[in-house]
Amino acid sequence: MTTYSVADAKAGLPRLIDKAMAGEEVIITRHGKPVAELRPTAGKAPEATATSYQQLIAGRITPKGKAPNSVELLNMIYDDPLS
Repeated sequence: MTTYSVADAKAGLPRLIDKAMAGEEVIITRHGKPVAELRPTAGKAPEATATSYQQLIAGRITPKGKAPNSVELLNMIYDDPLS
């Protein structure tokens, strides 16, 4: 189990999501007390997310003709038509 403060989680949310999807237990704390837990969802969501990411890397999805920033990448993942 790995714990992160709210500030650390806010600064590195994509990294923490990757850890949770890999099976690591991620706990977010506020003032040293656990307040939230990140874990992968059951069902198709992780598979669809991986597919979107693979398509992005393969160059089949090009967001606005430039490399996406983290917000654009997360929006692409959540708006994935494959899910």
